[in-house]
Amino acid sequence: MLAQLGRDGRASYAEIGLLVNLSATAVRRRIDRLRARGVVRGFTVVLDPALLGWQTEAFVEVYCRERTAPEEILASLRQFPEVVAAWTVTGDPDALVHLRASDTGHLEAVIERIRKEPGVQRSRSSVVLSRLIG
Repeated sequence: MLAQLGRDGRASYAEIGLLVNLSATAVRRRIDRLRARGVVRGFTVVLDPALLGWQTEAFVEVYCRERTAPEEILASLRQFPEVVAAWTVTGDPDALVHLRASDTGHLEAVIERIRKEPGVQRSRSSVVLSRLIG
């Protein structure tokens, strides 16, 4: 059930039931229980960034000045629509940021704006050439 929901969050209970040999009612009850437990937190739309014109992708390691709290990093990054995701990480960088942009010029401008944020000391970027999984 979860695999099917992950592939198509709009699949009907009947469609899922056919795949897992359960009635639509049984599927609904199970999904309702999963939602109540927080296992399923919501349903979403998956957009194709390339069709929206955001074809350039990069991962940026962000190195912050001492005592820059994760909340400060989050506040800085939230203002950039190009930020797809961001994580605090172990190791030398303080955060890993996933960016999408229309082209390399756009990407460069975003990275420069991030580097000018208070608390950011430097960054290191890796531009994605091709997606292997995901």
